[in-house]
Amino acid sequence: MSGVSKEYVTDNEADWRLDKWFNVHFPGLSYGRLSKILRKGEVRVNGKRVKASFRLEGGMEIRLPPLGKEERSVSNKPKMVRRISDADAAIMREMVIYQDNSVIVLNKLPGLAVQGGTGTTRHVDGMLEALQGDGEEKPKLVHRLDKDTSGVLVIARSGKAAKELTESFRNRRTNKIYWALVKGKPSQQEGAVQAPLDKEPGTRGERMAVSENGKRAITDFKVMDNASGTVTWMAFRPITGRTHQIRVHATVLNTPILGDGKYAAKEAFIDGPISKKLHLHARSIEIDHPDGGILSVQAPLPTHMRESWNLFDFDANDDTNPFEDVDNA
Repeated sequence: MSGVSKEYVTDNEADWRLDKWFNVHFPGLSYGRLSKILRKGEVRVNGKRVKASFRLEGGMEIRLPPLGKEERSVSNKPKMVRRISDADAAIMREMVIYQDNSVIVLNKLPGLAVQGGTGTTRHVDGMLEALQGDGEEKPKLVHRLDKDTSGVLVIARSGKAAKELTESFRNRRTNKIYWALVKGKPSQQEGAVQAPLDKEPGTRGERMAVSENGKRAITDFKVMDNASGTVTWMAFRPITGRTHQIRVHATVLNTPILGDGKYAAKEAFIDGPISKKLHLHARSIEIDHPDGGILSVQAPLPTHMRESWNLFDFDANDDTNPFEDVDNA
């Protein structure tokens, strides 16, 4: 038996029911046993008694009572053990661009999902064990990128680090810059798109649309370079963090991101020797480090975007902050 412990809810687990959270983290804990410890108040969320149906929020603290080894690791039913292939483990290690005792930063490959879903069995979350090393805890996701978006992805190496990083994302104490190649050229060299977003009704999957009744969404933008008005290299800084925010806001500017057929159909593509893949990359991040100070990391462009930068003679190694003088207070 181990003693009382604490875990922290990540942003990716926000809006989960508490019983789902336990089923994922402690598959050997039966529902009957969970119900009993909840009734007795042995489980607390932010210090309060809760029910199995309680909806979680990122950063919440979950107090756990002493649990047996079998409850923490295995269920009573036979369970398939999913082994990470040597090839996938190697890919995970190759994506690491920064690592210390509390944080790992990946340069996520385009086309690799961050989390599982319908029909998605290969994803970063399912391969994080490859980065555990000698750590006592499995690394944890604290934010997401779209499957086809490449670049900076921050991973926590402990529950404590996950809590601190999640709070930084939730309280917007982060500075994230994305690079994109877009079709055409915006009417302004720089500015901000303020267009509220909501899920598009219907059955077209996870797709967002501008809506008067949507959630507040703001994205700073700046033109970095242009190739004869045909394509433009743009930097985007999301002030809010809505699903597909940059992709939708790029269409608001009438400059769809190259390769983004989901939001611009045929308008997202141009003729010539240029990849049809999405040209959106999480270039850099500045965030409060869990151990103090500021963590600042840049991610090199993926192969298909570097080839496009070379094609249009753009500087893929530019390390300036285009929003250094922009005040978002």
